Amino acid sequence: MFLPDLSDTIAALATPPGVGAIAVLRLSGPRALIIADAVFKGKRLKNQPTHTAHFGRIEDEQGHALDEVLVTLFRAPKSYTGEELVEISVHGSPYIQQEVLQLLLRRGARLAEPGEFTLRAFLNGKMDLSQAEAVADLIASQSEAAHGVALKQLRGGFKNEITRLREELIHFASLVELELDFSEEDVEFADRTQLKTLVQKIRNYIGQLLHSFTLGNALKTGVATVIAGRPNAGKSTLLNALLNEERAIVSEIAGTTRDTIEEVLNIKGVQFRLIDTAGIREAQDQIEVLGVQRTMEKVREASVLCYVWDVTGGMTLAELFADLRSLDVEGVKLLVICNKMDRNPLFQAGWLTDPVQPGIHPYLLGDPPADLTAFSGFLSPEQIVPISAKHQQNIPYLKEKLFETVAGGDINVDDTVVTNARHYDALRRADEALADVLTGLDTGVTGDFVAQDIRRSLSFLGEITGEIGVEDLLGNIFGKFCIGK
Repeated sequence: MFLPDLSDTIAALATPPGVGAIAVLRLSGPRALIIADAVFKGKRLKNQPTHTAHFGRIEDEQGHALDEVLVTLFRAPKSYTGEELVEISVHGSPYIQQEVLQLLLRRGARLAEPGEFTLRAFLNGKMDLSQAEAVADLIASQSEAAHGVALKQLRGGFKNEITRLREELIHFASLVELELDFSEEDVEFADRTQLKTLVQKIRNYIGQLLHSFTLGNALKTGVATVIAGRPNAGKSTLLNALLNEERAIVSEIAGTTRDTIEEVLNIKGVQFRLIDTAGIREAQDQIEVLGVQRTMEKVREASVLCYVWDVTGGMTLAELFADLRSLDVEGVKLLVICNKMDRNPLFQAGWLTDPVQPGIHPYLLGDPPADLTAFSGFLSPEQIVPISAKHQQNIPYLKEKLFETVAGGDINVDDTVVTNARHYDALRRADEALADVLTGLDTGVTGDFVAQDIRRSLSFLGEITGEIGVEDLLGNIFGKFCIGK
């Protein structure tokens, strides 16, 4: 991992490469204004105040004009990086972009490493580590919910919560540490009952944060949702119905879908990556064998499995259970989609024209069989969704169920939601250390062991915001950024 020399001045293209109306190049570091003044012909930038924009032209060493530009100044410490920072807006020609960038490098700047502008912002105290990671999440956000969560973290919402937890723990940790200095006098400065109450309260809150990671990860990366089932169960028709477009080929010929088809569906700000798969059956040829294998691979990688069951296909409950058990993967949430209900007598009764009530069991065309209780303990009524994909009936209800399966309710971006796997792991280890504190208090261990467990918890919480032990994390975090950020 590189730790940048803050005496360097760095330069990079801050907008995507390629043709556009404009492109922005960034300069940051102690010589940013000197280098900019050397190439900019207009006002003397060194004498201008912060947060001002100036029109002029960029000239090379021979005085040849490269472009007419707009230069924006952000003087230290009131800049993104906390350093002298200059942004040069040029016309979006790739030739102009490269010529101006190479000119800045020849004048003494160094090409920035990936994420180095944000890394400098962190090192200069402009943001903590969780906020720096939120910058990358904000750039990558593809939905309203993901944008809202990332923006809240960038503004310090998560940082403030972690800081508050640490401050409460630090107070008691200092009292326990003080007791160690007076160990021969057998004094107790930290009230053990109050400490236990505090640790339990913090563990409860950390538990809420850990629980939020399922939703947070879904908001950040999208929900891998596999559509699986027997051939001709209506999987591709269901994909088309959810997308409201003819995305997949629909045919009465079994085995039409040989490979996976992937599309994105946005439900209330959550991105669902829908994956239509080959039908599950004994394959008829080598290509279909590969298709079925691909289906199983996608199921193992999924977050949600929508098993499509053709209620008219003569499939027995035993066969249904066999399919569901073969597709049962720990951690994958299951919905059984009972398709082709338009051919069910219940359809003539008109129930599909109204919102379906939870608990309906449209398993069969006739009377419920005696072994209906076999579903008990394996599937709950809430996991059963009756639809007619062909007629797009009950599709809105299915979308609601998909959302509830992941979010468990409405998304409130004002709540603190954990979206980062590194944060989740640090919180988990902090919780384990606090559990050890409670065990120690219950068993009456000496103060030095209690203090050690509190320090461990503080250390893990500190890793989130970057207050301690971050050098080994920086390369992994900032190396994922684009060059100009």
